[in-house]
Amino acid sequence: MPMSARGNKKQDFSGFALIELLVVLAIVAIASSLVVVSMRDSAQSHLDEEAERLAALLEGARTEARASGITVRWEPAGAESSDGANFRFIGLPKSSNLPSHWLRPGVSAEIVGARAVQLGPEPILPAQRIVLSRDERRTMLASDGLAPFARTPFQTETQ
Repeated sequence: MPMSARGNKKQDFSGFALIELLVVLAIVAIASSLVVVSMRDSAQSHLDEEAERLAALLEGARTEARASGITVRWEPAGAESSDGANFRFIGLPKSSNLPSHWLRPGVSAEIVGARAVQLGPEPILPAQRIVLSRDERRTMLASDGLAPFARTPFQTETQ
């Protein structure tokens, strides 16, 4: 039977070290977070993207209306639109080149309580809300008349 020098006992470790367990937990956490991100509802994220874009367009038109002193309105184009536009800015000069189409098909807009959104030239405007829809999903843009348009939780009229 082989003998080792005094104090050099062979020890057989079975199991995992704490650092190994932490590495495995970190890998599992990263993998699960990637799965959660990839499972996000793409239709809702597309609608949120359209809402953020429209809010930026409305604020750009509002700034131009106030700077120029002209009356500007935004309205969604209905089925009667002959040029294929989804929405239009009325009152802005042609040189402003603001878009008139949604980024993705299937998006529609409805102004709550009005036919058009008033953007200027007055510094204080009435409170206004726009509901954007895509399939069964909805989101709302709102302004109290002073603040810029921003996405808000969608609420029905009965809430």
